[in-house]
Amino acid sequence: MKYGEIKNNDIANGEGVRVSLFVSGCTHHCEGCFNPMTWDFNYGEDFTDKTIDSIIDLLSPSYIKGLTLLGGEPMEPDNQRALLPLVKKVKAQYPDKTIWCYSGYLFDKELLSDSRARCEVTDELLSYIDVLVDGEFVLAKKNITLQFRGSENQRLIDVKRSLTSGEVVMYTPVSGKL
Repeated sequence: MKYGEIKNNDIANGEGVRVSLFVSGCTHHCEGCFNPMTWDFNYGEDFTDKTIDSIIDLLSPSYIKGLTLLGGEPMEPDNQRALLPLVKKVKAQYPDKTIWCYSGYLFDKELLSDSRARCEVTDELLSYIDVLVDGEFVLAKKNITLQFRGSENQRLIDVKRSLTSGEVVMYTPVSGKL
């Protein structure tokens, strides 16, 4: 896997101050995408063990609330396989930090059901994610007043509660505003 950027002290992509990893590779190609260069699976730098160690170090300050995965598309199968060791290490080292993931794939219809997005690590990867922002960005539904999402069709999902209940449970940000 390759990645386009790692942002430290990111306050736009999840609650609190976060470390954000922008992975490369996306097949959605949403009109109006804010990061189209990451559609290319060969864009950016190689994602290596050294990259993982760097992210772990960036997460160490107590004011960093967690890790956000976006891109590109973190839930492309090849990206899932590369991200699993990272999220496992993050949760082992920082169990109280949250992991957010932005995906154009729908949680209940594509990530939990048979689809091109599912692979042998999907369920395990999802078990480490706290909040999933799902759904493709739809330019006609763009709304700049939405918190942590770009278009009205996108959902903030509490992954752990959803997996436990068997139903999609929406996540409410700490500020209480959606």
